[in-house]
Amino acid sequence: MTVTDSTSGLNTTAKLAENARLAELAARAGEELDAAPATEILAWAADQFGSDWCVASSMADAVLPHLAASVAPGVNVVFLDTGYHFAETIGTRDAVAATMKLNLITVKPKRTVAEQDAEFGPRLYERDPDLCCAMRKVAPLADALEPYVAWASGLRRDEASTRSNVRVVEWDAKRSMVKLNPIATWTEDDVQRYIADNGVLVNPLLSDGYGSVGCAPCTRRLLEGEDARAGRWAGLTKTECGLHT
Repeated sequence: MTVTDSTSGLNTTAKLAENARLAELAARAGEELDAAPATEILAWAADQFGSDWCVASSMADAVLPHLAASVAPGVNVVFLDTGYHFAETIGTRDAVAATMKLNLITVKPKRTVAEQDAEFGPRLYERDPDLCCAMRKVAPLADALEPYVAWASGLRRDEASTRSNVRVVEWDAKRSMVKLNPIATWTEDDVQRYIADNGVLVNPLLSDGYGSVGCAPCTRRLLEGEDARAGRWAGLTKTECGLHT
């Protein structure tokens, strides 16, 4: 085996060792904290990572930002402004930033909608929604998460079959980060109870027939009997934007 003493070689070796440590930490915490309250999971993150973690929120509701701010006031909350959001979503973001003890960070894609239209043609979301999501969501989030060791999402196991095995703490191999899903075990009733008990802000679209809120061109109201995410990319086989896969 050849051993290199170059700076790049040492950095790569150290990074691999650190990733292995964090992956083991995440796996152990995922087991030990599975039945823990969401606030305990978030407190564990604050203790483990200090300021080197953040929350990502789509602003469908402010449950996760509220939980995180209660445990770690001033926590960084990342919001992806795709350029296609409903006005209600932007309004919810602004209200959260104004009323909660957190640091709201708005992240935008490298291309504006007009620039994307000029390069790829109008309504790319209709012709190639995966590419549109990759440019307007996945890549911007990757850039925004670069300074952190861990990030938190609001994924829940009951939202979709693709999310049924989500752990409360897990290793995000794609980004080489610890990922927290502190409300993974919650049901919709749990969410609604927390909102009611704590006066948490909710995107008004959820009271206007929408079960899940994404970009306006790709989200519609639910039809009777549909599950909460049926209004996302309706008519397509697509069920995820790529942020959590």
